[in-house]
Amino acid sequence: MIIDDIQAAATILAEGGVVAFPTETVYGLGADALNPDAVAKVFAIKGRPSHNPLIVHVASIEMAKAVASEWPDAAEKLAQTFWPGPLTIVVPKQGRVPSVVTGGGDTVALRMPAHEIARKLIKTFGGPIVGPSANASGTVSPTAASHVTQSLGESVPVLDGGPCERGIESTVVRVAQDSVNILRLGVIGRDEIARVVPVVETHATNDEDPLPSPGMLTRHYAPRTLTRIVDAKDIAITLAQHPNSALLTITPTNLPGAIAMPADASSYAKRLYAALREADAMGADLIIVERPTAIGPIWDAVRDRLRRASAEH
Repeated sequence: MIIDDIQAAATILAEGGVVAFPTETVYGLGADALNPDAVAKVFAIKGRPSHNPLIVHVASIEMAKAVASEWPDAAEKLAQTFWPGPLTIVVPKQGRVPSVVTGGGDTVALRMPAHEIARKLIKTFGGPIVGPSANASGTVSPTAASHVTQSLGESVPVLDGGPCERGIESTVVRVAQDSVNILRLGVIGRDEIARVVPVVETHATNDEDPLPSPGMLTRHYAPRTLTRIVDAKDIAITLAQHPNSALLTITPTNLPGAIAMPADASSYAKRLYAALREADAMGADLIIVERPTAIGPIWDAVRDRLRRASAEH
């Protein structure tokens, strides 16, 4: 159900309900972050594993500090530099943050979204809201209001804010006192972060371990259709082996049904999830995605999403 009334959406949140809302990255499924029953509805609607934590969305740095038991210098520097924007900061949580929000962990992931509607919703509601992607868990994230309805049905109210500007999820960093490590790649790259605070290396996490951040499961962001990432030189032979395939390609082609992807990193990221949804709807046996080879932080984030969509490791 598409709606455009922020006050009505805030009222639903205040009554313990859920509302999908736009951000600059993807659409989120919102609920009162301090109401465990409301948060439990988000997990139930998405079919999300209980150990996979949620990002808590805030409208100000002060609101973030109100749910953090510690706010290190590195967190302050990052928030002052990148908020509002696609950076999530993981810090120790206060006791009043329900454990269901954090997957049972002792940290909380915080972000101030850049999308004006998202911040207005949080301000109107008057408190932090969780906001995992508004889709069935593990599937392709929604970058338009219609994608939410396609995935979750008409019963979930959706604030329509148009297509998402960025198109892939935020960068996530875990903060120590004076340094961070990157838990999830996004459009804000390592070099940008390192200009603000030192960055230390990230270690791999087992899918069954408590997770400090969403987006760390091996298979994630995945279409229903089997997806394979293929080098440009191998596309022809792969198509010959799998003739009933959908194709996402940067290289120009005359092949019927091929989905042309932008060569620019930002445009590719913005288009990616919608293109995967289009390919998924074609009834193909396989989705073939030309492997992007260009260099840069956004391309690194794109490759991360494609790797998880295909569970290619």
